[in-house]
Formats: sequence, C-alpha cells, structure tokens
Amino acid sequence: MTSSSAPAPASSGAPHSSGPLRRLVARGRDEAHRVSSPLELFFDLCFVVAIAQAGAQLVHTVAAGHAGDGILDYAMQFFAIWWAWMNFTWFASAYDNDDALYRVVTLVQIAGVLVLAAGISRAFQQHDYLVVWLGYVIMRLAMATQWLRAARSAEGAERTVALRYACGVLLCQVGWLGLLLLPQHARPWVFLVMAVAEMCVPLFAEKDHGTSWHPHHIAERYGLFTIIVLGETIAAATAAVKGAFDEHNALGELLPIAAGS
Repeated sequence: MTSSSAPAPASSGAPHSSGPLRRLVARGRDEAHRVSSPLELFFDLCFVVAIAQAGAQLVHTVAAGHAGDGILDYAMQFFAIWWAWMNFTWFASAYDNDDALYRVVTLVQIAGVLVLAAGISRAFQQHDYLVVWLGYVIMRLAMATQWLRAARSAEGAERTVALRYACGVLLCQVGWLGLLLLPQHARPWVFLVMAVAEMCVPLFAEKDHGTSWHPHHIAERYGLFTIIVLGETIAAATAAVKGAFDEHNALGELLPIAAGS
C-alpha cells in the first residue's frame, strides 16, 4: 500500500494505548518497540478461517478431477482474502490509535472477514459470489470509515491521501458488482480488471504524499501472514496423510508423501 514517493513525516506520534476517542492522526515512523497489537493478532486469527475454507475447497475440487478450475477459483479467493488483509494492515501501521471507535470499526471488519469465509464454498461450488461480495461490503465500508476519520483529523496533502483512499475503496467495491451481475463466463475477466484496479488505488492515493507506515511493524505483519499460510499448508498436509492412512493403512506409501509435504 505504498507509492514510489517518500512518506512524509507523521503529523503526530500518538501512543499506542486505549482511552477515550481521539483524533485519528498519523503515528510516527520512528516509534520504538512498535509491534502487532492483540487486536491485530485477533484479526489475523479470523483470516485463518477464511484461508482454511479456501484450502478445503481446493482439495475437494482437485479430488473431483477439476484441478484447473480449482486453482483458478482458489487464486481468486486468496486474492480477496490477501487484499483485505493488506488494506487493514497498512492502514493500521499508519493510523492505529487503539481508541474505542477504532476497535469497534475493526471488529466490524472482522465480521466481514467471517462473512467472506462463509461464502467461499458457494463461490467454489456454484460460482455464486453474493456472500463473498457482502463480506467485502462490510469490510470496505468499515475501511472507508477509517480513512474518512483520518481525513477529518488531517490537513493538506495527508487529508487528500485519506480521501483518495476512501473514494477508491468505495468505487472498487461498486465495480465488484460485476461478479454478481455479469454472466459466469465473463467473471474471471471482471476479477482480473478489478484486481488491477484495486492495486492501483494505493498508487493513485499516495502519488503525491505517502502514509507514515512503520517499517518494523509492516515487516512483522507480513511475517505473521506468511506463518498463517504456512500453518494452513501444514494442517492440510497432516489431514490428508491422516485421512489416507485411516482409509488405506498403507504406511510405506504414505511416509514419502508425508515427508514431501
């Protein structure tokens, strides 16, 4: 969620502590001991559910002999999950003041993640993206609310960046209606166009002024998301080997597969 321009200094080094409602001002990039908050870790935990659902559906699709379709569907679902996580993570790195309103809006985003996870099986099996889209609506409205709150507390170029993000997020969400309204054969193309549009939002929003994300915090957040994905891979491999052993009891054949996994 960055641009090629160098981020401007933060307008405030707000401490990371709970309390009454405060202005949502940018945090300093030089804060010491900046780590993921418990709320961010809880947010990640909910993404585990979504990734697990997508992985399970991929397994079923491949087992049914439709590997190509399964991989394409999984790539689409994983992008939706990953991009929602990216939107939250980069915003939180720059603006998380941990007050009551910030926490409530983040909980709304978490609810959207769980709705998205509930719709993944329908997206895979029936190519019905209604529930996934609704989950994104919940997350995007909350995300736009956060950006508008940041814009209200900012001035000048920083305010412009926040307003651009809010508008871009909402316009892209309208564009995703194509997954619901257009014929099924056109949906992969809709997805491709909208994925490119989504990734252009940060480039447009920050072309003149960068947000004050924290380098150490972002590095840690990316590491945690990678651990989530690797953890789901290990869990899936373990379940597959266990299921095969319970059904066939062929330990000699399963050991090389388990080692490879």
